[in-house]
Amino acid sequence: MPQVLIVDDEESFSSGISEFLQLQGHSVTAARSLAAARDALTEGVPDVVVLDLMLPDGSGLQLLDSFENNRPQKIIIVTGHAGVKSLIGGMAGSNVSYMKKPIEPRELVGVINTLSVDAPSPQSPTVRAHFGLLVGESEAMQEVYKKIRQVAATDSTVFIQGESGTGKELVAESVHRYSDRPGTFLPVNCGGLTKDLVSAQLFGHEKGSFTGANRRHAGFFERANDGTLFLDEITEMPIEMQTHLLRVLETGQILRVGAEQEIGVDARLIAATNRDPADAVSAGALREDLYFRLRVFPIALPPLRERSGDVALLANSFLADLNSKHSTDKSFSDDAIERLERHSWPGNVRELKHTVHRAYIMADNDVVSVPERFDDDLPQKIDGLRAGRSIADVERDLILTTLNHLNGDKKAAAADLGISLKTLYNRLKEYGQDTTEP
Repeated sequence: MPQVLIVDDEESFSSGISEFLQLQGHSVTAARSLAAARDALTEGVPDVVVLDLMLPDGSGLQLLDSFENNRPQKIIIVTGHAGVKSLIGGMAGSNVSYMKKPIEPRELVGVINTLSVDAPSPQSPTVRAHFGLLVGESEAMQEVYKKIRQVAATDSTVFIQGESGTGKELVAESVHRYSDRPGTFLPVNCGGLTKDLVSAQLFGHEKGSFTGANRRHAGFFERANDGTLFLDEITEMPIEMQTHLLRVLETGQILRVGAEQEIGVDARLIAATNRDPADAVSAGALREDLYFRLRVFPIALPPLRERSGDVALLANSFLADLNSKHSTDKSFSDDAIERLERHSWPGNVRELKHTVHRAYIMADNDVVSVPERFDDDLPQKIDGLRAGRSIADVERDLILTTLNHLNGDKKAAAADLGISLKTLYNRLKEYGQDTTEP
């Protein structure tokens, strides 16, 4: 794990982030002034420096002079001032990142954990338990990490396919973070797009272009300029809009609704689906030409049942997050992990996370137990592992069983399954079920 030096005079931030990183297994030193930071550096240069600019005895940039001969792998400048990046530019060096306060601990960990892939320890030269925001050391996940490294530095489109709950958005965000694109990562659930307004949502609109358009609006592509646009559930995008998306991919130009002149955008596109793409093409839910254009670089994300050894890592990581958030020190009982590992996890990582959260809440003390039949309250009568069954069949069983378990509450079922309400209605329509929308 990388060694981290936090240089910040805000005690609540410094102590909170330090504790969170220590729970993740990092070695952390905190300094609240330039003088204290320089003293800490006499013990050696850390792998990562988290540096505030406004310190009581000077600017944090003055500390960079201490790294003339031996620089950290990463310097993360944190500040409450939005314009710092443009003002400083590249003067601080190529290994500098910028994060604006308030900082989400998960985002900071994501940046730091990426370094564990670039600089593996002698004891573990190839297998890593973390890759940015992702957790897992199984062979299946190592292959995913390898593909992220391969494609991140390019501008290629990426197509991620995996079951619901496997972490497709985290993979997409890891590609973005590892690419060092200066723009933002913007996730969009295509199942949540409004059919009548999808053009305006994606490409923006001019003032007065339609009723209610009282100002110019930048669409998702413009907002993701110089960054990454992640289109989740791409097969839920209206088929007529897929032609326009294909044109943007081919030309790099968008046309706002109500505009006469196209404008150029540089947004890297990553798409994802939990369906078999070939089945989606056959069913008319995905244009074949768009599919081929998107799958320049495909990444198949494995279900949790195929990630040998990762259940324990993930469970402990989720528990550490909860401990950090609530200032507790809970740990699993001796047999809890064993029971978690015996489960087949049809809901994948999302189901495991919810299960750990529930067990954490139910724990009467600092020992988190998992009952022998901890899944009795979940819909488990799903024949998901029998050879010969298609993913579409398993998905159908999962959706209908979850809906039945929740007494027909479609909104709750969609939330439990991690899909949009619109996607749920679309699936029910395919199954010939009641599709009366509220």
